[in-house]
Amino acid sequence: MKAFVMKEIGSVGFMEKPVPQAGPGDAIVRTTKALICTSDSHTVQGGIGPRENLTLGHEAVGVVHTVGDGVRDFRPGDRVLVGAITPDWGDAASQNGHPSQSGGPLGGFRFANSKDGVFADYFHVNDADANLAHIPDDVSDELAVYCADMMSTGFMGAEKGDIPTGGTVAVLAQGPVGLMATAGARLLGAGLVIGVESVPERQVLARRYGADEIVDFTREDVVERVLELTGGDGVDTAIEALGMDATFQTAVRITRPGGTVSNIGYFGQGEFVRIPRVEWGVGMADKTIASGLCPGGRLRMERLLRILAGQRVDPSLMTTHTFPFDDMERAFEVSDQKLDDVVKVLISFV
Repeated sequence: MKAFVMKEIGSVGFMEKPVPQAGPGDAIVRTTKALICTSDSHTVQGGIGPRENLTLGHEAVGVVHTVGDGVRDFRPGDRVLVGAITPDWGDAASQNGHPSQSGGPLGGFRFANSKDGVFADYFHVNDADANLAHIPDDVSDELAVYCADMMSTGFMGAEKGDIPTGGTVAVLAQGPVGLMATAGARLLGAGLVIGVESVPERQVLARRYGADEIVDFTREDVVERVLELTGGDGVDTAIEALGMDATFQTAVRITRPGGTVSNIGYFGQGEFVRIPRVEWGVGMADKTIASGLCPGGRLRMERLLRILAGQRVDPSLMTTHTFPFDDMERAFEVSDQKLDDVVKVLISFV
């Protein structure tokens, strides 16, 4: 089969690999649609260390090709979604309520990390009954693929933000994950959602997904403007969706005492992330800092698919570019270099 791989740090390309085999409890999925994530760029840049000929990608849907012994709920031919995170559900971390961390820090993040990812004609899924979800007939592959990571991670940012009904929320950065955090905040009942973004096209999307106000950090001071919009109090919840030290510090500064900073950004550079001491109340402002890795698993995916089936959110508004798998090198360049006002790149395998 054809696979798109990280050859080494800073280098990508196609190569031929054998079709993976299903062990007990596993499934092999034939890929139909996939999305490119900024995390793929972080990986190629060395964010998780050196890798050699590692198949990239962690957002995909497809059709079950084969299943291993013991798989009860899925059969060849089923249309399926698999989360970007595929935990071992018998692991101690999973039993302790943190399945994304099964097998150690970020251990549930297997695709394009500790095993080959989904940018291939076929990919392997462990613990298939727990990590796959059937895609409803009225949900297209182009929509369902957003559940794998963007919706799951963005909504998690809102969920972990402990947003009170009618509360105030600021989402820092309106990339795909930030846009879904904005949509998630609205779904959870936020009364005021502030999107922090400078790119005009993303500002428009942010408003479509529920942002009431837009703060452009290139034109105004974010802290001053957010405090103005909240009567000097700061927001109940600040969601950091970029993964930069400066943005994280801003999130702490604009969060009111007793509020929550919900971090969903990927910090791919730097040794430390700093907390502004005074705005942190010198450590005593009752500000909670929450973090998490994209929730995976069948139940999570089924719930997100239900949101799509009910037409509560349309993530396909973020699809700015579509490429066939054969043009993956160009597609990756567009995503990686942020060319042509890209937001999200969809890859079609059929």
